[in-house]
Amino acid sequence: MKFILKYIDNNVLVKVASLNSVSVFIKIISGFLTSKFIAIFVGAEGLALIGNLRDFASAARTFSILGMYNGVVKYVAQFKTNKLELSKILSTTLYLGFIATGLVSIFSYYYSEEINTYLFKEYNDYGYVIRIFAIVLPFYALNMMAFSILNGFSKFKYLILFNIFGQILGAAITIILIWQNQIDGALIAVVIAESMLFLITLVGILNRQNFIPLIKASNFNFGYVKKLSAYSVMALFSAILLPFIAVKIRGYITDELGLQKAGMWEAMNRISKYYLMFISSLLALYILPRFSEINTIKGFRKEVFNFYKTIVPVFALILAVIYLLRNFIIQILFTNEFQPVEELFLWQLLGDFIKVLSMIITYQFLAKKMFWHYIIVEAFSVAVLYLTSIYFIDAFGVVGATIAHFATFVLHYGIVLLIFSSSLFGVLPKNEENDD
Repeated sequence: MKFILKYIDNNVLVKVASLNSVSVFIKIISGFLTSKFIAIFVGAEGLALIGNLRDFASAARTFSILGMYNGVVKYVAQFKTNKLELSKILSTTLYLGFIATGLVSIFSYYYSEEINTYLFKEYNDYGYVIRIFAIVLPFYALNMMAFSILNGFSKFKYLILFNIFGQILGAAITIILIWQNQIDGALIAVVIAESMLFLITLVGILNRQNFIPLIKASNFNFGYVKKLSAYSVMALFSAILLPFIAVKIRGYITDELGLQKAGMWEAMNRISKYYLMFISSLLALYILPRFSEINTIKGFRKEVFNFYKTIVPVFALILAVIYLLRNFIIQILFTNEFQPVEELFLWQLLGDFIKVLSMIITYQFLAKKMFWHYIIVEAFSVAVLYLTSIYFIDAFGVVGATIAHFATFVLHYGIVLLIFSSSLFGVLPKNEENDD
């Protein structure tokens, strides 16, 4: 173990790749185990309720840290040897996070019954779960802020271990609670598992006590508020709007087709999340930093088509295998009750394939801070997703939700290609034609 950690500590690329690979692998294994327990002890109806709560918790958690994670990593890494600037960025982000987390917690606690009605309908009484979430949310926010600071300090060795033990702890808590309390346990696990990770991260904080004295109210800096705002707004826009739309679509399926059908759709979404985890993490690991350092049209075009030629065919093959093995996958992850999920695979897989084609290019929005392009394209896509979901669900039942997913990303990809048409297919500037 010491040899492995020493090797990781001395190789930057291995640090990042190891953190990414280990984290993804543990998340997938944990997801498989928790999905199986949910299927056995809770069923499709319970899975739909869990999906609604998970979406709400995801949006609330992102708002509690104001979507600042990537911004904090960037500026901590940039100023980690400059105590004054480091103090400003730490003080600004932590006080902003403290205020935002306090507001979200207070709102969630005192409006728990209204949130319960919105997420679960008035005939389900899970307001107490929302109140538990409000109480533990600050620990999640502290955990993510600590992660961003440690990441900025390049403490990859600690982050790898925290991710491993954190995922194991979260899976263990979830399984025990589901086993003991069925749906109530599953819902409680959704709201506390992420916050419990702070107990592990606290070790890292104690080992980095030298940054704690740098946190001062007097060093709160509005300049950094402005610098972080672009990161925050883009992160918050997607992280809040997408879960909100998912809850609306799941609610529409519940009202029109029943809670069990909504559970089938949620099961398909969980499967999709597992196989997309590899490709999305690879994009964040390689494409985002690569696009950030490329300043030529030729370089951008080369990276996009290189990814298309190397990674996309492999991803397409994986999707084909998943489709052929869909019945087996359902049996492994869930139970016989979830067999109807089989009819959702085709359109979901096709939609996810187009989604990845689009994602490869849209990372340029983030890399070059193309703020309004990102906001407009995302807003259009979310609106199309909701409207087409309603239309296709009415026409084809629950499979219509996956058809809408496919249709949305076809349109999304079309718009992205239109925006980047000159960069991808246009004539190169003369100064780049012979540039290698």
